[in-house]
Amino acid sequence: MTPAITQVVKRTGEAVPYDRDKITVAIYKAAAAIGGHDRSLSERLAEQVEHTLAKTYSDDMPPTVEDIQDIAERVLIDNGHASTAKSYIVYRHDRSRMRRRQQQREIENIPYKTMWQALDWAVDHECHTVDRLNATIRGGRLPDLIRAADARYEAILDEAARAILERREELRFVIVAGPSSSGKTTTTHKLKQRLEERGVPVIPMSLDNYFFDLEMHPKDEFGDYDFETPEAMDLPLINRHLAELDTGRGVDMPKYDFKAGVRLEETMRFECEKGSVILLDTLHGLYRGLTRSVPDEHKFRIYIETIGQLKGHDGEYVRWADVRLLRRMIRDSQHRAYSPEKTILHWHYVRRSELKHIIPYQGYADFIVNSSLAYELPYLKLNLYSCFPTFLDRWRKDEKRLDGFIRAGRIHDLLSSIESVEDDSLVPGTSLLREFIGGSDYDVH
Repeated sequence: MTPAITQVVKRTGEAVPYDRDKITVAIYKAAAAIGGHDRSLSERLAEQVEHTLAKTYSDDMPPTVEDIQDIAERVLIDNGHASTAKSYIVYRHDRSRMRRRQQQREIENIPYKTMWQALDWAVDHECHTVDRLNATIRGGRLPDLIRAADARYEAILDEAARAILERREELRFVIVAGPSSSGKTTTTHKLKQRLEERGVPVIPMSLDNYFFDLEMHPKDEFGDYDFETPEAMDLPLINRHLAELDTGRGVDMPKYDFKAGVRLEETMRFECEKGSVILLDTLHGLYRGLTRSVPDEHKFRIYIETIGQLKGHDGEYVRWADVRLLRRMIRDSQHRAYSPEKTILHWHYVRRSELKHIIPYQGYADFIVNSSLAYELPYLKLNLYSCFPTFLDRWRKDEKRLDGFIRAGRIHDLLSSIESVEDDSLVPGTSLLREFIGGSDYDVH
C-alpha cells in the first residue's frame, strides 16, 4: 500500500523523500547491537511504523525525523521488543550527542595538520606530483624515496609509542582504528615491538574474530553481503569480553574463518597478564558502541589513514580511498578468496560504512598515524593495472555497475599516468606495503 506520506522533515527543516528502508535499517541495527539478526522481522516492524505514521501525518503535515523515531520506539515496545527499544533509544541518544560534538569540533574531523605535514614532506622529497614521482623513478632514485618514506612512517610510530608511554599507568587498551586497508595490522605489530622494547608487555587482540556468520546479514540485488557496519560484529560479546579483560580476567575468544564466512565452534583462550596492554586492531575502534564497557581513561585511541598529498595530471589530489581500494583488491585476492572484481564492486558498502561509522569519529583519536607511502602507486600498478581495461569493458553499458565503472575509470587513468616498475624487490619486508602485496616480515594475515 502506498504510504499517505511521501516526505520527511529533517532536523535542518529540509523536506526529503520518505524511505521506509531507513526505518528498517535503524531497527535492524538496534537489534543487532544486542545480538538479533532477523531482517524480515525488522521489515515487518518498519511496516507497522509506516502504518502508524499514515494515520497521523500526510504531505500537508509531514512527520519529522524525531516523530518517526518516537513511533518506532513505541512500536518496538508494543510488540514485546523492549530490549531492542532500549538499544534503539541508546543509539538515538549517541547519534544526537555525536552530532552536537561534531558541530563543536567539525574542523578537528579534518586532519589539516597531518595533511600539511604530508604535503611539506612530499615537496621536500620531490614526490608531490605524478610528474615528479615519475621523474624519481626514471632517474633511478626510487630506492632513496622508499627509504625516506619508510623512515617517515617509522618516526610517526616512535612518536605514537612515546605518547602511549606517557599514559602507561592508566592504560589498559591501545586501539588502532581506521578505514579499510589503511595498514592497521602492520602498525599494530610495529607498535607492539616498540612498547615491548620499553618494558611494556603487549597482547595483540583482533576483533575480526567477532564477526557474525555472513548468512546472518542482508544481501543486495547482486547477492553481495553488507558486513562493513559495526553491527556486523557481535557487539554485546565484544563488550562483555573487554569488560572482563579490563578487570584482568581471561576470556574464551571466538575464531572466524574468513574464507568460509563463518564463526567456528572452537574458541581461543585469551589471557592478559598483570600490567600488560591489550592492543586492538579493528576498523571501528573509535565507534563508541564497540568499546562502551571500557572507561575512556583506560583507552589510547589511534586513527590511521593514507593521508597522501600527490597531485595527478588532472590537477586534483589522488583520493586516499582509491589508494586503499587498490591495497584491498590485492590483499583480498591473495588472502580472502575475494577477486579484485568483487572487491571493487563491494567498495560502495565499504565507503558508506566509513563515512557513517569511521571517519566521523576520527576527532576522538588521541593520535593520528599517516600510513601513506610515497612510493606505493607503482607497485600497486604492477599488481593490478591489467585488470582495469576488462572492468571498464564489462561495466560500460551496465547501469547497475555505474559506481564500479566510475571508480575503475578514475583509477585506470591514475595508474596509466604512473611510471611502471618491473618487480617489487626494492620494497623491504618491513614495509607497511608488504601487508598488501605479500612478503611481509610480520604475521599480517
